[in-house]
Amino acid sequence: MSPIRSSMSTSRRRLVVVQVVVVALFATLLARLAYLEVFSGDTYRNAAAAQTMRQVVIPAPRGLIVDDQGRPLVANRSAWVISVDRSELGTLDPTARRTVLTRVAGLVGKTYRQVVARLTLCTEDGAKPTVCWSGSPVQPVPIAVNVRAKVAADILERHENYPGVLAQTQNVRAYPAPFGVNAAPILGYLSQITDGEWAHAQQANDSSLTAASLVGRSGLEAQYDQYLRGLPGYERLAVNFTGDVLGPGHDIAPTPGDTLVTSIDARVQAVAEKQLADAIARARKTHDPVTGRNYAADSGAVVVMDARNGRIVAMASAPTYDPNIWVGGISQKDLDRLHAPKANDPLLFRATQGQYAPGSTFKPTMTIGALNNGMKPTTEFNCGSSLNVGGHVFGNYESESYGMITFQKALQVSCDTFFYQVGLYYYNKYGKDAANVKAKDPLVAMAKAFGFGARTGVDLPGEAAGRIADRSWKLAYWKQMKNYYCTMDKKKNAPSAFLKTFAHEFCLGGYRYNPGDAVNFSIGQGDTLVTPLQLARAYAAIANGGTLYEPRLGRAIVSPQGTVVKEFAPVVSGKLPSTASALTYVDQALTTTLQPGGTLAWKFNGFPLDRVVLHGKTGTAEVVGKQTTGWVATYTKDYVVVMMMSQGGTGSGSSGDAVRAIWNALYGIDAENQIDPANAAIPGVLLPAGLPRFGTDGAVAPPVASGSER
Repeated sequence: MSPIRSSMSTSRRRLVVVQVVVVALFATLLARLAYLEVFSGDTYRNAAAAQTMRQVVIPAPRGLIVDDQGRPLVANRSAWVISVDRSELGTLDPTARRTVLTRVAGLVGKTYRQVVARLTLCTEDGAKPTVCWSGSPVQPVPIAVNVRAKVAADILERHENYPGVLAQTQNVRAYPAPFGVNAAPILGYLSQITDGEWAHAQQANDSSLTAASLVGRSGLEAQYDQYLRGLPGYERLAVNFTGDVLGPGHDIAPTPGDTLVTSIDARVQAVAEKQLADAIARARKTHDPVTGRNYAADSGAVVVMDARNGRIVAMASAPTYDPNIWVGGISQKDLDRLHAPKANDPLLFRATQGQYAPGSTFKPTMTIGALNNGMKPTTEFNCGSSLNVGGHVFGNYESESYGMITFQKALQVSCDTFFYQVGLYYYNKYGKDAANVKAKDPLVAMAKAFGFGARTGVDLPGEAAGRIADRSWKLAYWKQMKNYYCTMDKKKNAPSAFLKTFAHEFCLGGYRYNPGDAVNFSIGQGDTLVTPLQLARAYAAIANGGTLYEPRLGRAIVSPQGTVVKEFAPVVSGKLPSTASALTYVDQALTTTLQPGGTLAWKFNGFPLDRVVLHGKTGTAEVVGKQTTGWVATYTKDYVVVMMMSQGGTGSGSSGDAVRAIWNALYGIDAENQIDPANAAIPGVLLPAGLPRFGTDGAVAPPVASGSER
């Protein structure tokens, strides 16, 4: 075969191979096209359609929190919120991203760095938890709340200049403050849901939470969050590739949250807050003869409770804060201000979380313990100026020497040395072995029966338990701290001579419950601590004949349509292990503190005690290194009013005037000490038996009638 013919034959074969390959490729493409169009067309068409739809969460209006008359303590208002979609922003190149953030930062009055910090996930390295975004990484991040409508309009009208930036109206918390109330630590605040909380909600199929939800973090907002939050809605919007909205899609309307009706009365709350603030201001202008300077009066608390059922009428704490600072997320500047040393921890709710030595307000508990364990109303001890116990001299704080007196007189004049001997009597009878942890102690047992040393069960998070400094506690504390103090004892240079001596004694026998411990316990001194709420509940139990209630602020949950979803009845948590006669004796003895010769008499001159039968006890607790803590605990058969002031001086001196003013408001007592129920803070004087009336249109009216609630 010639070379030319051979070459042509080879070329034909190559051409045939190429043709076969081309035909095979076209066949493959046609087959793939047929598969996509015929068999998978619907799937891909749906996917393409989905890419033009954006689902927007519509937050549910959060439920109201109202007082006993239906006055709103927490409500909602509409506000413009500027948010940044991290996902859309991430599609931009770094230069464009910085340009957008710089532009929007200037528009909302922030710096570029502040906006970047807000957009940073809290889980990222270097993020500051107080500034960063704790919510879902796929949820738009709010960077400014309460912006002017003009700012929102600028973003909406010039969307091309703000890719990834959203301007929306949202409901935010509002505080109507009837009668000027603050109530911040009672009401609480909200913050963004965290990744962990959102993941847990998804696992639990909790449809009330979304990645955009705000969650209650303290107070009633946290305690009743599940009722207040409602159900979110959803809106699907058609958008083009630039993110511009083309038209509406399918909407699911949100369901507003339920309303929480509380037992708080706004008028009484306002009076309690004002009187506490005024009392602190007066104390700071009062000379302390012990230290030679004015009283620091650094903090205080007030509790007003219904003695018959444990409902809380008012609670105040000082210092406090403006609840509005949490709306839209707290700024770093405001957070730093709250935590600054000079602010003295306004986030600590002294009424339920502050723990203090009760001083002489503990003596009624000790009296009831003694009368139920062998002593009698006729039992007498000498009220001298001091008592020597084991070589230590325990003085009689402020009280004079009255000679041989009974419990009634000891309560009236608040004689310390009388109660020292009561405590010493039971120590010598049951507990002379200082190392015996299980020794019987009737006074400790009665204090625990009153609920001291344990949480009351109030419907607020973060309640403190207080402390009963008995033998068990002392042994446990010694085991915990002995290494620290034994090391200090071995060092040549101690912080002070007092600490050096204390460290030596503690190291050797800090576990021993000595006579001095029993003596201190009997007058509410030493290491025993109580909260103002615990003390108020204890006095309520004396007032009502021995029943301990769990303190309650929540009264009912009401739907947005005005239907009562749930009512919270008073909860009995215990009965005092006391005879009726012992309770009656102490109840009667506590009326004498307001009569001539009593520790409260000088603050209640002219008070209509014949018509408003008032009982009370003062307390002045000494604190090492600080000025004294003052207490006033008072009650009628209707209410309990307890006030505490840290570093404010004696109980009656620091708080007597303020407590009287609260009683004036409760019963409508005027400047001439005349009673006019029409001037009472609560219509009908007592807490209303019924709930506020709720209309289907959202209107709220006071209860039909007020009266005693049993």
